[in-house]
Amino acid sequence: MYELTKGANVDLAALGESVESVVVSLDWTSATGEGDADVSVLLLDADGKVRSDDDFYFYNHPVAADGSVQLLGKSPTGSGNNDRISFDLSALPEDVARIVVAASRYDGAHFGELGDLQLTLADGSGEGLVRYAIDDAGSVSAFIFGEVYRRGAAWKLRAVGQGYASGLAGLAKDFGVDIDDDAACEKDEDAAAEQEDEAAEREERPASTTPAATTEAAAARAAVGADTAAPDRAPDDAALDAVPAPRRPEAGTDDAPVKPRARPRTAKKKITLPKAAKTTLAKNESWKEARLFPVSVLKSDRDRETRATSVLLSVMAQVPEFGRRLTAAFGAPAGRMETFTEVLLPFGDSPRRPDGVVRVERAGKLWTALVETKTNGNALRTDQVQAYTDIAARRGYEAVITLSNDVALEGSPLVDVRIDGRRKNTVALWHLSWAEVAHQAQMLIRHEGVGNGAHAWLLQELLHYLQHENSGCHGFQNMGSAWVPVRNGIDDETLCQGDPRTLEVVESWERLIRQVCLRLGGELGQKVLPVHRARRGTTPGARRSRLSDQLCIEGRLHGEVRIEGTPGVLAITADLRTGKLRAAMDIPAPTQGYPLTWAKRLMRRLAEAPADLHIEALVEGEGGGPRGTLERLRPEPADILPKNGVQITGFRLSLFKSMGSSRGNTESGFIRSVDDAVHHFYSTVVTRLDRPALRRAAAPEPAAKG
Repeated sequence: MYELTKGANVDLAALGESVESVVVSLDWTSATGEGDADVSVLLLDADGKVRSDDDFYFYNHPVAADGSVQLLGKSPTGSGNNDRISFDLSALPEDVARIVVAASRYDGAHFGELGDLQLTLADGSGEGLVRYAIDDAGSVSAFIFGEVYRRGAAWKLRAVGQGYASGLAGLAKDFGVDIDDDAACEKDEDAAAEQEDEAAEREERPASTTPAATTEAAAARAAVGADTAAPDRAPDDAALDAVPAPRRPEAGTDDAPVKPRARPRTAKKKITLPKAAKTTLAKNESWKEARLFPVSVLKSDRDRETRATSVLLSVMAQVPEFGRRLTAAFGAPAGRMETFTEVLLPFGDSPRRPDGVVRVERAGKLWTALVETKTNGNALRTDQVQAYTDIAARRGYEAVITLSNDVALEGSPLVDVRIDGRRKNTVALWHLSWAEVAHQAQMLIRHEGVGNGAHAWLLQELLHYLQHENSGCHGFQNMGSAWVPVRNGIDDETLCQGDPRTLEVVESWERLIRQVCLRLGGELGQKVLPVHRARRGTTPGARRSRLSDQLCIEGRLHGEVRIEGTPGVLAITADLRTGKLRAAMDIPAPTQGYPLTWAKRLMRRLAEAPADLHIEALVEGEGGGPRGTLERLRPEPADILPKNGVQITGFRLSLFKSMGSSRGNTESGFIRSVDDAVHHFYSTVVTRLDRPALRRAAAPEPAAKG
């Protein structure tokens, strides 16, 4: 892989043949496993400005209508994240001269806190071509990693490495994006009650007990002068002509800091289906609505595979937004798509018949992928996938896509196939889970919108089909043959470290957590990602081996999920010894006010939460603080406060429920119980916390203006 240094550039055509469609990846790690950032892309004209606000792609505007840009989303990598963006360079309009690839952090975080920052670029087959490692990001909240730009008929990549202290809003404004700050101050609905609490506590305390941090902070703010104002952009050793200098405020203007997470105004109009069900004209509940894709006639696995493949491929071809969403991650260009089923292809003495074929035409060139589908609990067969890979290599096809209920894991392929390196044509092997297909359909029709009502209806019919109990497309639904022996071994204390069955259970648990993220994210329309805490440099295999040893010793499976817009990480623990599931979240203590005020405010927020919710005060040091159920603490919030004056750092909220015993997805199954535990905790507890007032109280105080 070609290595770039800061300020250097390289011609993409010199690195590979298949560079009209490329995937750019941004990677980072975090010592705590919690560091995160949001990727953004700007399309610029020859003057270095966006042509309109639609040229700014970010978490709330992830896909270009022409398919030239698509934010593919994050995937965890050890103690960090990998965020990918697909670019179809042949689909870019002629007046787009440059593509800026950046990322931003929020809530006072900066890129200097992240490690192993890098940008990589891969061709359409997934082969990595170039890498740019960054080790000098500094204390900035927005960072330009690199840019892809035209030089005549060629495309080049430049390693930029430039930071912005003013965050995403400042970066976007410098490139001409019209920022609409919809994060403006909202009135706190219970501010009066909080002020009364603080006033009452001040009366009870002597003046000398006023928190010293508040007094010192006020003195520091008063002492700040104009010379200490933070610069708009981090200093750069060498000016790069490809990135224009930020616009400075005119003399006499008030350069107020821009709030983070500002969103650009866009004129995009999309059609989404209403969340509330419309009134039905049915005479009674026995009348079933006519469906485009019926499932009542499906009686065998072969019928399910054939029907599921045909349904999915037909909708992909008819709904460009959806087809592009699924194939962009596999290196397909944006263009006219056609799909086929049961195609007969010669292969020695016995022709093969893959379940489907996807073809995309762009500027007279064809991109082709063979599709192999499995439904229910049927596993992919290595000999089948190997044969399709060989056929694709011989015929010059670009990819083989496998589709099943299983979930692929990083560093652990579902099928091991041999790729003949002597062949000029490289075939990429990709995998999709049915859960991911349903997730992408949900995101489009319920949250992001599609181009017209017919497309929305088609996606709704597809989603109804996938979610029907008879379709066989329900995602990961079996913990595997090792589940019962491992549980029994934990019960009778005969399970030994190094038992390969524990590793199988750990991998199944990781697949389950990934699927929980897909389902919850599709329902909420937000980013929901698994969190993997591992030592820096640890491989996924080594991390899973360590977790399997912990399973033997402790008898517990532990996973973490980060939900965008929530104050903490949602942790889920399955205790195989007690048969209990625990869903929990740690929320930080506010930076201002008094502990009693914090406790009263928390009880008000949780007024409608379950009475058996467990609340624990987190204190400095290794020991735990006071704890109790919400039912007991509601009348006396002060009972949650330490009596010895120890500093409170936060609160831990936990709900417990019985764990399913069987390995499957039935009502009494383990998989169903984990899914229910996460959804119940989010809907009854986390939603009570996700309010602007709580987030402002927990956020660090903004820097003073000079």
